Amino acid sequence: MDPDLTQKTVSFNSARFLISASRLDECPPDIGAEVAFAGRSNAGKSSALNAITVNGKLARTSKTPGRTRLINFFSLNREQCRLVDLPGYGYAKVSRDMKDDWQQHLGHYLNDRRCLRGLVLVMDIRHPLTDFDQMMVEWCEHNNLPLMILATKADKLKFGQAKTSMMGIAKKLSGFQCVEHLIMFSATSKRGVDECQEALTDWLEDNGTDDVTA
Repeated sequence: MDPDLTQKTVSFNSARFLISASRLDECPPDIGAEVAFAGRSNAGKSSALNAITVNGKLARTSKTPGRTRLINFFSLNREQCRLVDLPGYGYAKVSRDMKDDWQQHLGHYLNDRRCLRGLVLVMDIRHPLTDFDQMMVEWCEHNNLPLMILATKADKLKFGQAKTSMMGIAKKLSGFQCVEHLIMFSATSKRGVDECQEALTDWLEDNGTDDVTA
């Protein structure tokens, strides 16, 4: 038996760029296990991915919101386990047609990708639960997809302020069954990285090497 098939520990620092896709038919084969990261532009999604994988250059970060325009796949050491960086949305300075095109392809991925094990929603702890965030939470609830919320940039607030914000987020999401993890996170201080890695491992190791049938 291939030793990769019996490997039980996901190594996040093994993450390597695999492929970029602009459409669902350009994505890797729909087998194994994936966890996707979504977030409004400038919420800190790329920085979170880099912190989780202990690779400051894995996902491109930019001070210009909306630079991620493709679905980017990163392979991990465990057979057919991947992290997926979805396009950021918000106030990117691009045409309305391009924004609509991004949203269409994101919708195809989220609705039709059978190996998707969970969604990580990245939101700025200082500006949580934007319209985009609410839309993604409601989508996960409707589709019974496990959801992890990373409240990023926690280092920008005093601890008491950050805790108050987390309590407010938890209260507003208390009625949603899809929310499995709510994590205070900072890519700068590495707060929440270990907790996030542990939760991701649980998702990815849930039949992560098996083909998924409809």
